[in-house]
Amino acid sequence: MTDSSNRLTHLDDQGHARMVDVGGKAETQRVAIASGRIRMSPQALAAIRQGEVPKGDVIAAARIAGIMAAKKTGELIPLCHPLALDAVTLDFAFEEDGVRATATASLTAKTGVEMEAMTATSIALLTIYDMAKAIDKGMIIDQVRLIEKRGGKSGTWKVADL
Repeated sequence: MTDSSNRLTHLDDQGHARMVDVGGKAETQRVAIASGRIRMSPQALAAIRQGEVPKGDVIAAARIAGIMAAKKTGELIPLCHPLALDAVTLDFAFEEDGVRATATASLTAKTGVEMEAMTATSIALLTIYDMAKAIDKGMIIDQVRLIEKRGGKSGTWKVADL
């Protein structure tokens, strides 16, 4: 595999794991948006919506947890660069059978923020589970995925099926 376009970027020539060298890349504005949802019982959803979960404000806690998680992504995911994020936001939408979390991460850097947006989304959803598990232990987290990224050499990408 001498053609660099066919190389796996997280493996060296001997097949060992390595952190990608982004030193020669240009800094560009980068944005990533990820989304996911947590399905739950009508009782759990009503308690969250009405602010009646015994542990407190579920959405506020999930928002803070997601932001904190995005900032720690480089510590959580092997070979992921630690990044100085410019901004992380989390939005929540109540759906018929659950809550959707959407995280947006942005910065100006040499590498993207997709993992930060997906980590923020995942931890926000796990926080909702943790805070409401006394009401519904059978909640299901699903559909966590990148829905859009902008910036860098590959430009803009959006999921096709939204």
